[in-house]
Amino acid sequence: MASSKKQISFLRKRVLREWRGLPSETTPDAQVIVADVLAKVITKLGLNARIKQEEIIATWNELVGDFLATHSEPQQLSHGILSVRVIQPTIRYELDRVWKKELLQKLQARFGSKLIRDVRFGS
Repeated sequence: MASSKKQISFLRKRVLREWRGLPSETTPDAQVIVADVLAKVITKLGLNARIKQEEIIATWNELVGDFLATHSEPQQLSHGILSVRVIQPTIRYELDRVWKKELLQKLQARFGSKLIRDVRFGS
């Protein structure tokens, strides 16, 4: 009778481990590093691009300078294309014709050419 209780207890623990998605040899109170788990979750949910977009917005002033930053604002990063809203048409022309190549090089140097392939300016 005692052996059947042990076997039931063992099976119960095994089923619970499998249901929780734990490896068979791991106990529920095993330690994990939160940063490792968070990195996996962010990657799995596809949030890397969104986090990079927030970094780009936060460093926009540093990348383009005070004057251009007051007249422009990055809106979104989609499929490697950074869309930037520009308030005045003359500033948009200046950014598109004069500064685009240099700005794209700065962005790619900082965030990678795989993440940012192009910059588009609009109103």
